[in-house]
Amino acid sequence: MNFGRSGNPALNENTFERYHGTSHAQGMTLEGTVNKTIIAFIILVAAALYTWNMHFDGQNTMPYMFGGLAGAAVLGLITAFVPRIAPFTVPIYALLEGMFVGALSATYEANFSGITLQAVLLTFGVFLALLLAYKTRVIKVTENFKLGVFAATAGVAIVYLVNIVLNLFFGMSVPYLHDTGWIGIGISLVIVAIAALNLVLDFDFIENGSRYGAPKYMEWYGAFGLMVTLVWLYIEILRLLAKLRSRD
Repeated sequence: MNFGRSGNPALNENTFERYHGTSHAQGMTLEGTVNKTIIAFIILVAAALYTWNMHFDGQNTMPYMFGGLAGAAVLGLITAFVPRIAPFTVPIYALLEGMFVGALSATYEANFSGITLQAVLLTFGVFLALLLAYKTRVIKVTENFKLGVFAATAGVAIVYLVNIVLNLFFGMSVPYLHDTGWIGIGISLVIVAIAALNLVLDFDFIENGSRYGAPKYMEWYGAFGLMVTLVWLYIEILRLLAKLRSRD
């Protein structure tokens, strides 16, 4: 899930107005954010490949999967509430997230050959399509748009939280959430769409931060938000493809 970015009404353009006029040498820039994002993803992919190879070498990657997930969740929340420490926490977050993603992807790949490549290609296809739509202003990021996406994202988070509680204490899950029927597939499509729209909020957040010259550490924070969204989108696409494959 995305934490504390432009989907949050508190993080609109007014968030950056106090930095207006800051020197680009001292403040956040688009180029700097792109560079930090590339670094974070290199770390994530390297960690993912490590646990991926472990899985297919016959080693137990469950500790890496759940350990990476738990560690990334804790570190992600800390980063969201204390953006100033993002330069230190984001590389570690990327490492932990990569361990989780690699182990999870290998598990899906073992059951559905080729599904990982399909999910990766679809994720970056969606990323590029929405980046183009944002840059050409086909999608306009209004306050109502931000509030709508934020509310939808919060709704998904609540559903997943309820599902975790039901699983832990009652051995149940939210109806249809994991079903491979058309209702379950429809739910996955909606969640994929919500995850994808969060990318637009990330683009807007990064653009505004660069425009107003937010502090340099916000480059890492922007990279963090983009990474969280892309990983979430990738996992939701992976789950959707698995549901579709299960119907064959």
